[in-house]
Amino acid sequence: MSDEDRIPTNLRTLLILEILGKSDRPMTATEINKDLGLPKQTVHRLCTTLEENGFLTRVGQSKRFYAARRLRTLGAGLLHNSRHYISRHQILLDVAEQVRETVNFVVPEDDGMSYLDRIETDWAFRIQLPVGTHVPFHCTASGKCFLASLAQKARTDLVRSLSLNPLTSKTHTNPDTLLTELQAVEENGYAIDDEEFMDGMVAIAVPVTDTLGRYVASLAFHGPTQRMSIASAIERKDILVHAAMRLQAVLFSDDEVD
Repeated sequence: MSDEDRIPTNLRTLLILEILGKSDRPMTATEINKDLGLPKQTVHRLCTTLEENGFLTRVGQSKRFYAARRLRTLGAGLLHNSRHYISRHQILLDVAEQVRETVNFVVPEDDGMSYLDRIETDWAFRIQLPVGTHVPFHCTASGKCFLASLAQKARTDLVRSLSLNPLTSKTHTNPDTLLTELQAVEENGYAIDDEEFMDGMVAIAVPVTDTLGRYVASLAFHGPTQRMSIASAIERKDILVHAAMRLQAVLFSDDEVD
């Protein structure tokens, strides 16, 4: 049996996406094919087709491919609609009961962070950011968690490419100060928003990772400064950290967890 026949035609594209999904860096078609062993021209053709249809994109003019918006949307949709959605939502409910503030499950997209799931606080006075809301990378706790998860060069390049628009008087507008904070986020394992996105609102977030330690989403809660301070948010950080570990088990295991 030839290499061409060894892998069914309808699986080849999925295997390419799986290999890229497991990689922590963009890959060339030749690198992808090391695990497939298909004819070189076949893998190049399939990668080009995926690129033309918006599932893959390239780093500048290089030959390295990485996930484009359409593939990331597909991944986020699978996370949202999988059989683990109820378990994930229950974990968010558990966090909300403990912190008594609005809890968010937030994923990165091309132009910022997107709220994929949330539990509203039962307080009458609350700040509403519904599912589907997009918020910036540079001035939100969830966005800073994502930025801090990137490798050093990728993080620096992305931060320096962002429009650091000031939304409040506390928003980072200098890439160097933001990069300094992101280093602390990486070391501490959590990020804060100290009225940087919205006057009168503070937030804290931790990363949710897969079993290889790669960033998947941010788990966060936020509240008004009349009821919540940065200090009180950090005091409850471990609630988020424990919940992030439970989410990892739910999202990347076939077993349910408590």
